[in-house]
Amino acid sequence: QVQLVESGGGSAQAGGSLRLSCTASGFGDSTYCMGWFRQAPGKEREGVATIGAFGSTSYGESVKGRFTISRDNAKNTLYLQMNSLLPEDTSMYMCAAATRSSCPAVATGSSQYSFWGQGTQVTVSS
Repeated sequence: QVQLVESGGGSAQAGGSLRLSCTASGFGDSTYCMGWFRQAPGKEREGVATIGAFGSTSYGESVKGRFTISRDNAKNTLYLQMNSLLPEDTSMYMCAAATRSSCPAVATGSSQYSFWGQGTQVTVSS
């Protein structure tokens, strides 16, 4: 049974940093794409960043240059380092996994992810 569990959310001031983690279990190996998505109340789900099985990354336009996605396959853990946070980054952040080595387009491919975590809340105050 595949499980994804996020941690590391919380509150931060604008300009500050947070680091999210997502621990995966139940996968046979690490040849899968993983991504971070976010959804605020009343808004559509937004692709934040994705990382393929061999490390290729892609970012949503609103977070480029501020967020960094990475993965540690030995620990089955996905990370999202968020710097220079803005109030508009306030959202529920969810990690997801797709059973393919390369990732779908970050902006439009969320429907291709089969496994989702419960999410962790990030709140940025001005």
